[in-house]
Amino acid sequence: MEALYSLLDMLFPFQWMDHIFMKNAFLAVLLVTPLFGLLSTMVVSNRMAFFSDSLGHGSFTGLAIGVLLGGIQPLLALIVFSVLFSAFITYIKNKSSASTDTVIGVFSSTAIALGLMLMSYGGGFNKFSGYMIGDLLSITETEIAALAATFMIVCIVWALIFNQLLVISINSSLASSRGIRTMWIELFFASVLAVIVAISIQWVGLLVINSLLVLPAAAARNISASVKQYHLFSVAIAVFSGLTGLILSYYCNMATGATIVAVSAALFFVTLWLKPHFLRG
Repeated sequence: MEALYSLLDMLFPFQWMDHIFMKNAFLAVLLVTPLFGLLSTMVVSNRMAFFSDSLGHGSFTGLAIGVLLGGIQPLLALIVFSVLFSAFITYIKNKSSASTDTVIGVFSSTAIALGLMLMSYGGGFNKFSGYMIGDLLSITETEIAALAATFMIVCIVWALIFNQLLVISINSSLASSRGIRTMWIELFFASVLAVIVAISIQWVGLLVINSLLVLPAAAARNISASVKQYHLFSVAIAVFSGLTGLILSYYCNMATGATIVAVSAALFFVTLWLKPHFLRG
């Protein structure tokens, strides 16, 4: 890591880069935000904004279960519960005659209520408050290495299932007629989404993590004329928001996750204003 830190000092000779915690946060942003940008495209295209929000609620419950069980690492319990939670929602959504938003709403409200009950048990809720806001500046070198591994795995998975996901997002009936097992692909994508949410929630914060899965693609959609542009713009907006939010939070002494989301939101409104000009072009 020392060589990497030296390279960062050479490339970014600024005051905010003098601290190790800022170097670690910078590397984390470079690894996490492209993933949010990529996943965001399918979240928006498949109208999964409500679903991704429910994943945060499920992660909340998973964290509480992990802590209460003691010997289990909270992060492991968080990931396992989030994946099971996302898979169960997807399965019920495909098998039930109830509307999708109703199914997700039931699971989401149940998860947040259960999580609050477990976390408030014995009056220990305060120790979980950090997960609400997140703390990107607390990330360690070991966690950065884990993020790098996660980044590579998600990129490989994305390359393998992207075409199927794209067809499903256009028309699920068409996808089924072409032999694509839509429910299994959706389950797989939901599980990947759940893992990313579970891993990132401790640094981004439960209250704003869903915004990072919606805003980059929502902004990119306003100014994109093709699928390629849509994905490139989404990733670029996510990375730009992450780096800008990190630097602003350092100088303004604000929560990093919330500042990143604020920058993403500002870019969404800018692209919304630019949308008519791009359509005319």
